[in-house]
Amino acid sequence: MLERLQSVEDRYDHLNELLSDPEVISDSKKLREYSKEQSDIEETVQTYRTYKEVSTQLADAKSMLEDSLDDEMVEMVKMEISELSEKKEELEEKLRVLLLPKDPNDDKNVIVEIRGAAGGDEAALFAGDLYKMYSRFAEQQGWKPEVIESSSTELGGYKEIIFMINGEGAYSKMKYENGAHRVQRVPSTESGGRIHTSTATVAVLPEAEEVEVEVHEKDIRVDTFASSGPGGQSVNTTMSAVRLTHEPTGIVVSCQDEKSQIKNKEKAMKVLRARIYDKFQREAQAEYAENRKSAVGTGDRSERIRTYNFPQSRVTDHRIGLTVQKLDQILQGDLHEIIDALIVEEQAEMMEKAGE
Repeated sequence: MLERLQSVEDRYDHLNELLSDPEVISDSKKLREYSKEQSDIEETVQTYRTYKEVSTQLADAKSMLEDSLDDEMVEMVKMEISELSEKKEELEEKLRVLLLPKDPNDDKNVIVEIRGAAGGDEAALFAGDLYKMYSRFAEQQGWKPEVIESSSTELGGYKEIIFMINGEGAYSKMKYENGAHRVQRVPSTESGGRIHTSTATVAVLPEAEEVEVEVHEKDIRVDTFASSGPGGQSVNTTMSAVRLTHEPTGIVVSCQDEKSQIKNKEKAMKVLRARIYDKFQREAQAEYAENRKSAVGTGDRSERIRTYNFPQSRVTDHRIGLTVQKLDQILQGDLHEIIDALIVEEQAEMMEKAGE
C-alpha cells in the first residue's frame, strides 16, 4: 500500500510541474485534464502526507522511551504513543478507502427518470413524492435540479418525470437510487381505509459528454409537435415540443418543458446522449455484472431496493437490511443516513475483494 501511495504522491508532484508549464497552460484540453487528475488525487496525497508525519512522530516518541526519563515523563510519552498509534490506524483505514477504484462517473451530473409502475394513480402520486424527495436532497447538497420532461396526472402525480441534477459528485450519491421503490399506505383515493402497495421505478444516468458518446446528426430523426398538459389538453399551440429518435439504437426522447423548440432540443439531446452512454456501459459490463454479487445490488431497475411504509413511518433498504423509523424526514430529502450506509457497505465489499 505504501508503494502505491508514494507513486500517487510522485504523480501529484509531477502534475504540479505540468500545470506550471507554459505549453500546458496554452492547451485548454491538457490543462483541464491535468487539473482534474490532480484534484482527484489531492485528498489521497494530503492524507498520506499527514500519515507520514504521524508515523515519524510515533517513531520519535517510541525512541524517547529508550532514554532515561522520570516516571511522570514516561507516562506522558506513553500517552502520546497511544494517541499517535490510534491516529495512525485511522489514517491507514482512510487511505485504504481512498485507494479503492473510483467510479469514473462519480463526479458527473445526473439525469433521473422516475416512472409510476404498479398501482395506477397511487403509483403516479408516489412518483411525485420521490421527485420532491430527490429535489430536496439535491438542494441540501447545493445541487440544482431541473425538469426536462414530465407527464402529470389529474390528481397531481407523474406517470413519468425526467429531470437533471447539476452538481459536483451528484452521481456518486444518486447512483444508489437505481431500482424499484415500493410504497405501502392508504391511498387518498381509497374510501375503505385499506393499505395498498404500489411501486415506482427510478433510473439514474450519468450525464455523458460529447467526447464520450459519438452521436451523429444523420442518425437522429427529429419530430416537432405541440406540447400538451395533463389529460392530453393542448397547452401550447406552437410546435415547440421535440421528439428525438436515435435510429441505430431505437432510443426515443421527447421534451416539451420549455417554450422554445431550440431549448427543448438541447435538453432532449442531453437525455439521449446519457441513455446511449448508459446502454453501451451496460452492454460492456454485462459479463462483469453476472459474476459480481454486490451487497448494494446490481443496479437493475427491476430490482426492488426500498420500501416506504407509511402506517409504521418506516423506510427499509432491502440491499443492506437497513430500517430507519423516520419516513417524514426521508421524504423531505434527508437521505444521508441511507446513502452513507450504502457507500460504507460497498467500500467494505471492495476492500474484502482487494484482500482476496
